[in-house]
Amino acid sequence: MASTSSTPLSISSSSRLIDAKASRQTAVTSPQCVSLPTLPPPPVQPQNRPWKAAAYCRKIARNVMTMAAGEVAVEVASTELPEIVMTVQEAWDKVEDKYAVSSLVVAGGVALWGSAGFISAIEKLPLIPGVLELVGIGYTGWFAYKNLVFKPDREALIAKIKDTYKEVIGSS
Repeated sequence: MASTSSTPLSISSSSRLIDAKASRQTAVTSPQCVSLPTLPPPPVQPQNRPWKAAAYCRKIARNVMTMAAGEVAVEVASTELPEIVMTVQEAWDKVEDKYAVSSLVVAGGVALWGSAGFISAIEKLPLIPGVLELVGIGYTGWFAYKNLVFKPDREALIAKIKDTYKEVIGSS
């Protein structure tokens, strides 16, 4: 192999140990060595709120992307609400007993949370999830055969659903 360089490359070695935390500015510079400035330590983030730092980083990244696209960075502040929000607000204004409705919503949330915990506990049992799955498939098949296969049965089911809907919502 032919060497393209006429001067041999030598690596200088030192017999003294260098502390990693010692100042690197006192190191001897030579033509073969290049010393880079040290970076400051990263800021210490509190361990109890990592979501706050992630949200801040996303905000910075969003602003950088909008500035790169040439747009003006604006905060999301819309004065026009979606139609569903306005419908919910109108329905809430019509409610007379707001305390009872709020209590029902909270009770429903607690019941949903409790049933999810109950279902996850049943799921951990070895045989029961398979049996319950078979029961669910069987009931779905029976319901479809009884209510959905023939036209008179479908019409009766639709009428029953409409009657139940009117009872719950109230006829206007």
